[in-house]
Amino acid sequence: MTSEAPKERAVVSNRKALHDYFIIETFEAGIALRGTEVKSLRQGAANLQDGYALIRKGEVWLLGMHISPFEKGNINNHDPRRERKLLLHRREIFRIAEKMSEKGLTLVPLKIYLKKNVIKVELGLAKGKKEYDKRAAIAKRDVERQLRRDYAQ
Repeated sequence: MTSEAPKERAVVSNRKALHDYFIIETFEAGIALRGTEVKSLRQGAANLQDGYALIRKGEVWLLGMHISPFEKGNINNHDPRRERKLLLHRREIFRIAEKMSEKGLTLVPLKIYLKKNVIKVELGLAKGKKEYDKRAAIAKRDVERQLRRDYAQ
């Protein structure tokens, strides 16, 4: 019996975003990369923690994301923190821009993954959490963990 290979394989995820923001809606976007960036991403050498997305002149750009230079690269290696263009349909960009016009909403990358050997980015339309929201989420997670432990015994 052969099992099918998974259709999506997570390369890197932004767990800090889930801690710092309420995710209202998610979007899937392609990303314009250079060759050595693709090789580095396939090795999992990326960091999304400081990443965010902006809409400039009708295009979506991913800033603050770090992709480490490819270790076997040469002088054609990429700049680790360069701005990268995200590939979305025009109507999706307009819908995102309309929602981002509300106060306090931002666009953050949640994860980078391979989908049929194409690198995709999952973006989240997010609203920042207050400090008390973060503490409440931690307390709730601790209680659920303790209940699971008690139930298992």
